[in-house]
Amino acid sequence: MAKGKLALGLDIGSSGVKLISLKESRRRGETVYSLQSFGMKPLPPEAIVDGALMNSTAIVQAIQELVGELKLKHKEVAIGVSGHSVIIKKISMPRMSQDELEEAIPWEAEQHIPFDMKDVNIDTQILKADANDQTGQMDVLLVAAKKDMVNDYSQVVSEAGLVPTVIDVDAFAVQNAFAANYEVPADETVVLINAGAAVININILSKGVTVFTRDVTIGGNQFTEEIQKQLSVSYEEAEALKVGGGRADADAVVPQEVEKVMTQVAEQVAGEIQRSLDFYAGTAADATFAKVYLSGGTAKVPALFKTIESRVGVPVEILQPFKRIEIDNRKFDPAFIMDVAPQAAVAVGLALRKQGDKLG
Repeated sequence: MAKGKLALGLDIGSSGVKLISLKESRRRGETVYSLQSFGMKPLPPEAIVDGALMNSTAIVQAIQELVGELKLKHKEVAIGVSGHSVIIKKISMPRMSQDELEEAIPWEAEQHIPFDMKDVNIDTQILKADANDQTGQMDVLLVAAKKDMVNDYSQVVSEAGLVPTVIDVDAFAVQNAFAANYEVPADETVVLINAGAAVININILSKGVTVFTRDVTIGGNQFTEEIQKQLSVSYEEAEALKVGGGRADADAVVPQEVEKVMTQVAEQVAGEIQRSLDFYAGTAADATFAKVYLSGGTAKVPALFKTIESRVGVPVEILQPFKRIEIDNRKFDPAFIMDVAPQAAVAVGLALRKQGDKLG
């Protein structure tokens, strides 16, 4: 991959695969991104369970179909991982250069990572060191991902005929999409919540820097399963009801019943999110959140949006990953883009990556 060339953003999520290609150009001294290709393919239920690839054949097929339909020429992709097999910690270390850090980190990481060092890939990012800090310490973001999971994801990408060149973390991909589309507040703390089908990624940014991340294994599937169970409908019907779609025999399900189930699950999900934010608040000197930005397919569930807002007590906004990205309305249906935008945050963030990029 040519140095400086953007990778394709390939988001392999538990409910579907999304693939995005962006073009980078300079205009009047500013970097401008434009959307070149965008496609999505659903995956069968339980193709991915707890981050593990249970049905690799279906995933490979979905990726190949997308590549074929989008007629993509270059093959280098950035992929994201999340869940139990990824550990992200902010640690304090004596101030040193990036090269010195690379040498010291294997020993330091052993203290913080609950996996055997030979089983993980490790990456680090020096967070902004405070020039006025007299302690001689610096904050480092330490990321460890299980090698077997990274290898599994890389393998399906390779089998689909693509080349994985960047392995990112979903929470950071969303942060990347946020930074490209919004003025990152210099003196405020904001929360990025990416609510997928099976995992919710929480990333707290203070003064534009990650200070806390957590993956919660709960998501949109919870809504579907509860509708299925409580209203005795099929998986497909429950999915349609979740996002407000109709049914052939819509009279059989009372909208109030659906809403009741949705509200119950939204309370559970928002409760998990609030616990994570409370945990951070208990350890932080300043834990006043200015705003929550919500993305992911589950962001479209109105009950969740409203419940998070009332539980956390700060404004919630749906993250728009295409806000500053130029889109040719002759090539892309604006209504479709608007509709699926919340689901595209991870893929957009990945599509902004270049070979050799550091995490975070």
